[in-house]
Amino acid sequence: MNTPKKPTASTSTPAEKLWGGRFDESTDAFVEEFTASVSFDQRLYRQDIAGSRAHATMLHSVGVLSAEDISQINSGLDQVEADIAAGKFEWSVSREDVHMNIEAALTEIIGDAGKRLHTGRSRNDQVATDIRLYMRDACDEAASEATRLMEGLLQLADKYHDTIMPGFTHLQTAQPVTFGHHLMAWFEMLLRDLDRLGDTRRRLNKLPLGAAALAGTSYPIDRNITRELLGFDGVCENSLDAVSDRDFAIEFCSVAATCLMHLSRMSEELVLWTSSQFNFIELPDRFCTGSSIMPQKKNPDVPELVRGKSGRTYGNLMSLLTLMKGQPLAYNKDNQEDKEPLFDSVDTLLGCLRAFADMIPAITANEAVMREAAKQGFSTATDLADYLVRKGLPFRDAHEVVGFAVRHGVENNTDLGDMSINILKQFSDIIEEDVFAVLTLEGSVNSRAHIGGTAPDQVKAAIERGRKRLSTTYQISA
Repeated sequence: MNTPKKPTASTSTPAEKLWGGRFDESTDAFVEEFTASVSFDQRLYRQDIAGSRAHATMLHSVGVLSAEDISQINSGLDQVEADIAAGKFEWSVSREDVHMNIEAALTEIIGDAGKRLHTGRSRNDQVATDIRLYMRDACDEAASEATRLMEGLLQLADKYHDTIMPGFTHLQTAQPVTFGHHLMAWFEMLLRDLDRLGDTRRRLNKLPLGAAALAGTSYPIDRNITRELLGFDGVCENSLDAVSDRDFAIEFCSVAATCLMHLSRMSEELVLWTSSQFNFIELPDRFCTGSSIMPQKKNPDVPELVRGKSGRTYGNLMSLLTLMKGQPLAYNKDNQEDKEPLFDSVDTLLGCLRAFADMIPAITANEAVMREAAKQGFSTATDLADYLVRKGLPFRDAHEVVGFAVRHGVENNTDLGDMSINILKQFSDIIEEDVFAVLTLEGSVNSRAHIGGTAPDQVKAAIERGRKRLSTTYQISA
């Protein structure tokens, strides 16, 4: 997103403030800087200018602004926007925030017409509109990066749809699965995150402008004109609620925290799998770093950092929840504190999604290592139990029989599939030669041939369904 430019500090007289008529005494220099938000809310300048254009157009449509006013305002806003984009704009702490900095600059350029722009609105509904516009853009950008990441997962899952690896519970070998099946579990997590992001965007896409300070305005405004110009789906129905609540920002931060939780879980597995103890995958060098004193090291810094960044999104969510919980209606200065946690969650989510979207498709699986690991830990024990059940043995009895067989394997360092038929018959005489078909890794994964199962054919089918679901999950209303 936009990088803020450091504003200049100064002590201004009441007359220099856009709201200074009520005051006789100059603002304390420390208080001026302490209460200013321009150092961070200047990133809203595009949204602020877009809102001002729409507001001015509406005021002209209802006869409040003249044709000359609207022409001058649009021309002046063009110059202000160009100056900001070029880094020429001088942000001032004495002007407090992005809104007053832009309005003051506009007035300096075009004169009285700039002063008339604020007719029928307040900074309260102005900032609520700016943030919603900003969040709408943030949702779209996050959805784009998440989609790119999930497309990479589908690509990788397709490549390794039949590559066998151990599946784990309690980080111990449980049953054989395919690497593609494991990657599709990640896909499902992220698809739900994308769906939540779409819900958040839908709920926040309501126009606050027109609520003014808290009670609406006596000017003959037409909020639907402004709504259409800014692309909102509807208007906020209550002026008090429109200016005071930030639940849409809280919801985004919740989505960001949930998504980072999923990325952190993925990161944990990537860190484990790249270790020499697992050696399941290789990450490209461009996503890793070395050690300053140990030349053999290749550290998975990107997954580790993403895992660490999840914590800051949790903190941002708690910060906003705490910020809002004690506020009476309507607007309070407390709400100035909504932006930095929100902006940080936006930046963190976008950065982490981008890093993973770049990295995931470049992963290489060490297939032979994965397969060998799947042969350890008696991963086909459940398959043997299922085999005995199909032969007529109650499951609990089958479970006990397999337990004895596993104990024998532990004592003799022999996997179930490597035991002779004579050894296996010692545990149950209904075991026949056909048992070896289910004790192979391929036999195990192929037997899970249902929707959601790890059979390679089912993984391929899940990938195809995933492509279709991904294309329809994040929908933006026209």
